[in-house]
Amino acid sequence: MTTQTSPLFGEALGTPVTTLLKPLIGAHMSTAGGHHNGILGGKAIGCETVQIFTASPRQWRAPTISSEISEVFKKTLAESGITKTVAHDSYLINLAAEPGSEVLAKSRTAFRAEIERAEAFGVNFLVSHPGAHGGAGEDVGIARLIESLDFIHAETPGAKVRTALETTAGQGTYLGGRFEQLARIIGGVKEPERLAVCLDTCHIFAAGYDIRTPETYAETMRLFDEIIGLKWLQVLHANDSLKAFGSHADRHAHIGEGEIGLEAFRLLVNDPRLAGLPIIVETPESETMHEVNVRRLRDLLV
Repeated sequence: MTTQTSPLFGEALGTPVTTLLKPLIGAHMSTAGGHHNGILGGKAIGCETVQIFTASPRQWRAPTISSEISEVFKKTLAESGITKTVAHDSYLINLAAEPGSEVLAKSRTAFRAEIERAEAFGVNFLVSHPGAHGGAGEDVGIARLIESLDFIHAETPGAKVRTALETTAGQGTYLGGRFEQLARIIGGVKEPERLAVCLDTCHIFAAGYDIRTPETYAETMRLFDEIIGLKWLQVLHANDSLKAFGSHADRHAHIGEGEIGLEAFRLLVNDPRLAGLPIIVETPESETMHEVNVRRLRDLLV
């Protein structure tokens, strides 16, 4: 397969990388029966990349990953031919919570464990929602998140997995609904090279960034590059939106069946600047529709 050296992506540390001429299309897969089943299930439906939870996303407690479990996952991954993997952290984690609160203490402990599990499996990126300030204000919330990330980075020296801060729909007091917020977080931490950005199409659309036409797609990507920098974009979530533009509602729909529409995803998968990056489907009805949505994205490639 032809390759090229990308001048935009993978250069957060100043080193260009060789990437494929197309993105890697995959889905968030179930790990029922074993983490390695996420890889097997993804491969079975044609995924070139896979995202998994390494523990239940709705519980604070999580099992320790044994060396046996880790090795089975790595062996399965190596045999699958899948080259990039992504983990998603727990929905309970809020690293921007009030200092001294039980939520913040649990969140920091849980997120450190997320990094440790991701390291055990050798995944490339750990997607994380930036958290919510709970009414304290954007500036306070961002400062809390930066402090938490610095604290956890100091406790996990040498970890190779990069935390990909996910764009959000900007609902309530959640951070991540504006590109400026993510830029401030990356610019504020002591080890920015340990971070990246995950762009979710449904979330940015709901937050007020239009991608439905060639003109609006180009403008949104221009803003991303100007405010954050395209070199930080390392993971994408491809989800249509059940709710209207600017609604601030995080409701995913099948590719081409929501308010965003098919043209946006055609522009996305054929954007040469996204070559080699994992594009992950997180649409509803995963057991029956992930295969359909992965195929829909692949059919848009030209």
